[in-house]
Amino acid sequence: MTPQQFISKWLNSALKERAAAQEHFLDLCRMLDEPTPADVDPTGKDYGFEVGASKTTGGNGFADVFKRGHFGWEYKGTKANLDTAFSQLQRYAVALDNPPLLIVSDIGTTIRIHTNWTNSVSKVYEIAIADLGDPEKRGWLKAALSDPEVLRPSKTRQQLTEEVAGEFAELARLLRQRGHDAEQVAHFINRLVFCMFAEDVKLLPDNIFMRMLERALDDPSQFEGFARSLFTAMKSGGHIGFEKVAWFNGGLFNDDLVFALDKKEIGIVHRAAKHFWGDVDPSILGTLFERGLDPDKRSQLGAHYTDRDKIMMIINPVIVEPLTAEWEKAKAEITALMDKAASSKGGTATKARNQAQAVLDAHLKRLADFRVLDPACGSGNFLYLALRALKDLEHRAQVEAEALGLPRGFPRIGPEVVKGIEINPYAAELARVSVWIGEIQWMLKNGFAASGNPILKPLETIECRDALMTWVPGESDEAGRWVEAEWPNADAIIGNPPFLGDRLLIGRLGEEESEALRTVYLQRVPRSADLVCYWVEKASSALESGKTTAFGLVVTNSIRGGANRRVVERALNKAQLFEAWSDESWVVDGAAVRVSIICFDTRTRQIRLNGHAVPEIYADLTAKAVDLTRAVKLVANRGVCLHGSKKIGSFDIDGNLARTMLLEPTNPNGRKNAEVLSPVWNGADVAGRPADRWIIDFGMTMTESAASQFEAPFQHVLQNVKPERLRNRNPVLVEKWWLHGGPRPAMRNALPLLSRCIATPAVSKHRLFVFVPKGILPDAQLMVTLRDDDTTFGILHSRFHELWALRMGTWLGKGNDPRYTPTTTFETFPFPEGLTPNIPAANYADDPHAIAIGTAAARLNELRENWLNPSDLVRREPEVVPGYPDRILPVSEEAAQKLKKRTLTNLYNERPAWLQHAHKALDEAVAAAYGWPADLSDDEILARLFELNQERAAKQP
Repeated sequence: MTPQQFISKWLNSALKERAAAQEHFLDLCRMLDEPTPADVDPTGKDYGFEVGASKTTGGNGFADVFKRGHFGWEYKGTKANLDTAFSQLQRYAVALDNPPLLIVSDIGTTIRIHTNWTNSVSKVYEIAIADLGDPEKRGWLKAALSDPEVLRPSKTRQQLTEEVAGEFAELARLLRQRGHDAEQVAHFINRLVFCMFAEDVKLLPDNIFMRMLERALDDPSQFEGFARSLFTAMKSGGHIGFEKVAWFNGGLFNDDLVFALDKKEIGIVHRAAKHFWGDVDPSILGTLFERGLDPDKRSQLGAHYTDRDKIMMIINPVIVEPLTAEWEKAKAEITALMDKAASSKGGTATKARNQAQAVLDAHLKRLADFRVLDPACGSGNFLYLALRALKDLEHRAQVEAEALGLPRGFPRIGPEVVKGIEINPYAAELARVSVWIGEIQWMLKNGFAASGNPILKPLETIECRDALMTWVPGESDEAGRWVEAEWPNADAIIGNPPFLGDRLLIGRLGEEESEALRTVYLQRVPRSADLVCYWVEKASSALESGKTTAFGLVVTNSIRGGANRRVVERALNKAQLFEAWSDESWVVDGAAVRVSIICFDTRTRQIRLNGHAVPEIYADLTAKAVDLTRAVKLVANRGVCLHGSKKIGSFDIDGNLARTMLLEPTNPNGRKNAEVLSPVWNGADVAGRPADRWIIDFGMTMTESAASQFEAPFQHVLQNVKPERLRNRNPVLVEKWWLHGGPRPAMRNALPLLSRCIATPAVSKHRLFVFVPKGILPDAQLMVTLRDDDTTFGILHSRFHELWALRMGTWLGKGNDPRYTPTTTFETFPFPEGLTPNIPAANYADDPHAIAIGTAAARLNELRENWLNPSDLVRREPEVVPGYPDRILPVSEEAAQKLKKRTLTNLYNERPAWLQHAHKALDEAVAAAYGWPADLSDDEILARLFELNQERAAKQP
C-alpha cells in the first residue's frame, strides 16, 4: 500500500474505533513494509491486538495494539480527544512492562507518539494522516514499529536537571551578595522553581509565569509586585486578572516573600523558564539545588551525585521486595476467589467476589498506611524514590486486580507516607519540593490528574532538626542538657547518614556538642566510632523497640572493623542482617567514596551478600565459613606492634634545612643539633620512595628551657609550631607546645635496643612490610613492629598474615585501600608455634623453621632492595654528620627519572615472576612452620588460623 492509498482510504474516516482499529494498523504495516503482528508472533503474546485481560471498565485489553519492548497503542474514533486516550494508556503502561513508546491515534486525522523512557526527557512526535506522504514522518512510524531507539530523546532527565540547577546557583549568589539572608533566598528560589514546574505541567494556567517574566523584562520594577500577587494567589487560591490560580500552599507559599530583581536577574529566571521543567529528575534535583543555594556547598556544584540505581539498592530490599511478596500472596487469594466466583452462581459468587474485594482493600490499606523514615534525608532523594516505589506498588496492585475482574480505584498513596529529619534548612525545604514535584510527576505520568485543594499537601512530616540529640532547657536557674532525639515510628528506615570520622567530630560539631553526643550514647556507641554509627545504633534500637520493622543505611565501609564494627555487632543481637554490600562506590558531598550498605529486618528473609545468597552475614560483612569477628587478642602479641610517632604540628623540615642545622656550630649547651634531628618515614616513604624529610624532635620530657638551647631547631618550632599549638583545644598540647603530641613512649624506648624495626603503612593498596633502618623515626602513618629479625619479617609478609590482615582490618578512602591496625590485625594473629612475638629472636638460632623463614625473607628483602636501588642508578653517600643511615642518591638526572618509577607499590602492581617466586618460597617456609600444606585455599588458611587463635585464647590466663 502506498502512502497516498493509505491517506485516501483513512483520512477523516467516519468508521468507529472498534470496527476499524485493527484494519487501520494492518494497513499501516503494509504501507511501511513492516510485518504484521500475526507474521511476527502468531500467539499474540508479545505482539498483537487487544493485549491484556478483559477489564470491568469496558474494552478487551490494556492496549489496542502492543509490541513488547516497542509500544502500546490506543485507538480512538476520528477527531476524538487523544489526551484522554493517552491518559488511559498511561494507566495501563505498567501492565505492558512500560514500553518505550506510548502511541495514541484516531482513525482519520492524527497519530501521536509519546516517548516513555524512564531516564530521558519526554518528547511527542505528532503525525497528521494527511502528512504520511512525508518520508521523515513515515520514518518516525517505521522506527516505532521496528527500532524505537531512533526516537529516544538524546537529553537525559539528569542533564536537564543539571542545566536548570546551574541557572539558579548564579541567581542565589547575586541575591546573597546584596546582603539577603541565605535561607530566605533559598525559600524564594524554591518558589520560582516550583512555579516553572507547575506551569509546564499545566497546574498554572496559560503560561502565566513566563508572561509575567516577559513583562518584567520590559520593566524590572514591576517584578516584585507581579510575583507577590502570584504567590498570594497560590497561597489560598485566587485570581490574577481573569486567570484563576489553584490553591497550592503546602507551606511553600505561606507568605508573600519576594525579592526585587534587576534586569540581569530576571533574565536568569527567564532563561531557566525556557526549559521544560516537567521532566526534571527529583532524585537529583534537591541535591543539585542544595549545592547551589547553600553557600557552604557551592564548591560541589559540578561534582557527581548519587544516582537512583544506587539508592534503589536499599529501597528494593527494604521496601519493595517484602511488599511485593505480600501482594503476590494477596493476589493468589484474589485469583482463587475470583475463579470461585466465576464458577459459581447467586450468593456464592457474590460472596466470593466480596471476599476478593476485601483482600484487595486490605492490601491497599496496608500500602496506604506504610510509612518510610529517612532520619538524615538531605534534600530528599531517598524520600522521593521511596514515595515513587510505594505508588508503583499500589498502581501495579490496582492494575493486576483489575485484570482479575475487580474494579479499580483512584490512587490513595501521597507524600504523607514519607517522613524525614534534616538539620540543614536548605535541604529540608528542598526535600519537600522534591517530594511534591515527584508526586505530581508520577500522577501525570500514570494518567491521573494531580490532587487538589490544596495541590501541595503540607509536609510537616519532613522536620528540620537534629536527628541524634535534642536540647532540653533547664528550669529557672538549672542548666539545660542534651538528650537523645526521638524518631517517629515508621515501617522502614532508610537513608545515607553523614560520614565523619571520630577525630573530625569536634571540627564539625564543636567540642561541647561532640562530647555531649558521646555522653548521650555512652555504652551504646564507642567513643572512637564514626558519626554514621549513631544512626545505625538508633535504627537498630528502633527495630528492637518495635518502632520499625526494617532499616537500610549507607555507611562508611570502615563499619566492617574496629570500633565501628561493634555497633554492627550490637545490631546483630537485635535483628537479622539480611542484605549487605560490603564495598560499593558512592557519592558523598560530591566526592566519590567507598561505602558499605547494610539492611536489617526483624522478619526471616533470604540473606544476600553482594548480590549472592549466603547462609549468614557476619559483622565484618563477610559470609565465609568462619566468623573472624570472634577472633581474640593474644597475650603473646601484646605490645609488639605500635603506632608510629604522632607530631601534631609542623615539626618536619626538608633534608637541605636539616643538613644546614646539622652543620651548625655547637649550641650554648655544648651539644650538636644532631641530638634533636631525625630522618622520618611515613606511609608514602614506604610505598613510594623516601622523600628526604626530617623532623625536629625534642624527645618526650625535655623542658622548654633545655629545648631552646638547640638554637636553630627551636627557632623553627617557635615560628612554625607554637602558633598552631596555642589554638589547640588540648591544654597539654598547648602547655608542651615544643614536644610532639603523641611521642609513643613504648616505641621510642624500644627502638634504641633494636638494630632496625619492621613497619607497614597504616593504609596501603598492598600490605607491604619493610625494615626501617636505625636512626629513622617512623611516624603515625606507620605501624611499627618492634622486632629486627628476618623470621618475624617473613611471617608478617607471608600470605598467611596478609590474608588475616585483609579480613581483620578495615578499608579506607576513595581508593578503598586496606588499613592495618595493631589491635585487630596484629594482636589477634596466631604466629607459628615457637615463633610468637614474645619469644626473643635469639631463641630462633636452632629452630629449622625459623631459619628457613628467615632465609627466604632475607632473600626477598635483598631482591626487592636490588630492584628499588640498582647499583648502576644509585650511589650511597654518608650523611653530613655520623650516626645516620647513608643517603641513597641517583647517579644522574636520567637515573633520577627512572628511580621515580621504582616504588614498592609499582613493584607489587606488576608482581614480576622473580617476586612471585620469592614470595612462594617464603609462603612454603611459613606453611611448614605451621605444619600445613603449602597449597591451602584462602578460606582453608583463614579457618585454620581462626581455630589456632581460639585454641590459644582458651589457654590464656
